Amino acid sequence: MSRLFDRSTGWIVDRPLAAWLLLAVLSGFALIGYYDPRLVTDLFTAATEESEATRPNPGGTAAPPPNVDPISLANADAIVVVESDQFFTPAGAKMIRQVVARLQAQDHIGDILWMDEAPPLNIFGLREPIFPHSEASAERFAAARDTALAHPLVGGQLLSSDGRTLLLLVNFKWLSIDGDEDCTSGLRQLAEQAAADFPDIKATFRVTGRVPLYVTAIQSHELNQWRYQLIGYGMIALMSTILFRGVTAVVIVSLAPSLGVFWTLGMLRYFGFQDNPFNDVVLPILISLVGLTDGVHLMVQIRRNRVSGLSTRDASRLGIREVGLACGLTSLTTAVGFGSLALAHHEIVREFGWCCVLGVILTFIAVVTTIPLACSSWLGRRVHVGHDKGLIDRHLNRIGGVVEFVLARPTAFSLAGIFITLALFLTSLTLRPDERNSNALPSRSEAAIALAQMDAALGGLEFGYVDVHWSDQIAANSPEVLDVIRSIDLIVRDEPLLGHPLSIRNFLDALPGEGEAEDRMSMLELLPPPLKRAFYTPERREAQISFRVQDLGIARYGPVFERLEVELAAMEAKHPEFNLSLSGSAVRRWRNLYQIVVDLATSLGTATLIIFAVLACVYRSLRMGLISVIPNMFPLAFTGTYLVITGQALELVSVCAFTVCLGIAVDDTIHFLTRFEEERKKTDNQDEAIRRAFTGVGTALIMTTVILVAGFSTVLFSDSRDHRIFARMGTLTIATALLGNLIGGSIFVGVLNYAHIRKTQPADE
Repeated sequence: MSRLFDRSTGWIVDRPLAAWLLLAVLSGFALIGYYDPRLVTDLFTAATEESEATRPNPGGTAAPPPNVDPISLANADAIVVVESDQFFTPAGAKMIRQVVARLQAQDHIGDILWMDEAPPLNIFGLREPIFPHSEASAERFAAARDTALAHPLVGGQLLSSDGRTLLLLVNFKWLSIDGDEDCTSGLRQLAEQAAADFPDIKATFRVTGRVPLYVTAIQSHELNQWRYQLIGYGMIALMSTILFRGVTAVVIVSLAPSLGVFWTLGMLRYFGFQDNPFNDVVLPILISLVGLTDGVHLMVQIRRNRVSGLSTRDASRLGIREVGLACGLTSLTTAVGFGSLALAHHEIVREFGWCCVLGVILTFIAVVTTIPLACSSWLGRRVHVGHDKGLIDRHLNRIGGVVEFVLARPTAFSLAGIFITLALFLTSLTLRPDERNSNALPSRSEAAIALAQMDAALGGLEFGYVDVHWSDQIAANSPEVLDVIRSIDLIVRDEPLLGHPLSIRNFLDALPGEGEAEDRMSMLELLPPPLKRAFYTPERREAQISFRVQDLGIARYGPVFERLEVELAAMEAKHPEFNLSLSGSAVRRWRNLYQIVVDLATSLGTATLIIFAVLACVYRSLRMGLISVIPNMFPLAFTGTYLVITGQALELVSVCAFTVCLGIAVDDTIHFLTRFEEERKKTDNQDEAIRRAFTGVGTALIMTTVILVAGFSTVLFSDSRDHRIFARMGTLTIATALLGNLIGGSIFVGVLNYAHIRKTQPADE
């Protein structure tokens, strides 16, 4: 295997023109990706589009009821959240009307649904604004407040129960949008300018909703993309300079990961993956750190060869021969770890996994070409300068005492290591999944603050639904329909985490008069069609009950939805002609919640098995494959235990972090075991082989760990919660992986090989 790798990489030094040509071709493709990837992708998609055009179209969905535009509280493009104690005063009413008028006067704003635009409930359909004229008396405004809160579409929906928080549901004219500000801060500024004419009215305005949440997340990612890449790369350069004590070595080592990041971000555009939320901050730093790890190992070896007196070309060629195979294996296993994310259920995680695989492959190519090329050129003449002044090299013997201490007590340390790892692993199994919509937002952003405000005042921004379907044996105006809806309404109201259920029952109850269900159902035809059709569609024999869900973490709603499903099943038993089910984005997220655990188990399990199989084949030993896996369970179990102790949940970002950390942590194990295998061929003393392996790769292992931790630590200051979690988990895992590899790896190598020798010794004799 080693000879095959030597033959496949030796040309990089011996034929530099071919290597430069490879770099130029890859860089050209990346540049096209940055400029316009369609120049390439259109060549491959033309045939596909032609075949799609000729494909027959299957039957479509049923047409909606004719001539009806139902009211919707959940589909607004943006929501202006207004808070004030003075809505129901003459000046307050005038102020909010002027705010709405100012917004509606904008070319990019279509309709605005707010409490004064709520359809009337009187049987004659006569429009009566909820707000009186500004000349009305205080008693009239007090009565208007009670009327607003009694309106099913207003109280708890467009106006909070205390009358202090008002929602303006805004829809945009997309062809007139000039920029992101028109959908976010521009709305607030327009509202504040209109309200400024009423200095005596204290009111605050914030913007949230579907579009502002998305725009805020994208803007945060774009800001972080450059800020934290520059900070991260600056920290990496600083730490590399301190550790290498040679500017030339730092420059050459930095070229490879920089080129790998450049290639990766350009190539991603061919696949349309550039907008993945993990690709702006996490992916570039991750790829650069992975590339830097292999680059440091290669550079350390080339510098040692130069110090021994070899020429620049011979030192580079020998460096690839000595650590190139290990670098190739680390890239392969890292790609396997990242690639296992492609098995995840969530699209974002799958895309991130494929992006990481592409990045690792391209960065490996950059490392094994750029560094040897540069070191074998005139740049490599002084690459070894500062080698004898390296901070780690000068103090490596002190750390080596730890290895000696461990080797003197292999059995005790092995048992302790196994016990501790098992205990940490069992603790990690108590992690429970969770997910929040605000996780991708900066905690101090306007959209996130307004989202929390809606949680507190109105019971949440997100909606869930109970869908009611009945067979054709039940008449559309059957009183049993209303009985079932009323029963569901009562069940939902008994759940404190579910806010303000809304259905035709609320509108029928708001109509004047009393009577049995049969009498009330006959009044449905008196409701305005936009209201009735929003929650009741007799042509399809279906109705709907909506409720609000707070952004508290969808795991908290697990018991709530489970109780609802039990109650709905019991109700179906009483009404066999009815089918009742939960729906909505909140319910879907709850149903998919434990898929996070499945994704984690699948990705980690698949990556572990493949890594074990690859290394067992390469080292031609099942024992060595096993050794390569065991020490890397410790850092993952340690990080999982940290999450449990700190009360954190298992989230999508955690799944990505665990799998990524496994791919990175196994890199040091491979370098250590590869050097151990080489040293074992030179001596029959296993302990001596371990000492030599540690001396050979210890500097690079410690150096890469310091650089990786420094690089990940910079992301801890990101305003994105997901980024901070990823960085925190990465820092902990990589730091503890060094302990697992330098101590735990030595333990298992020594113990298993000692047992093997004892077993075979009698036969040898």
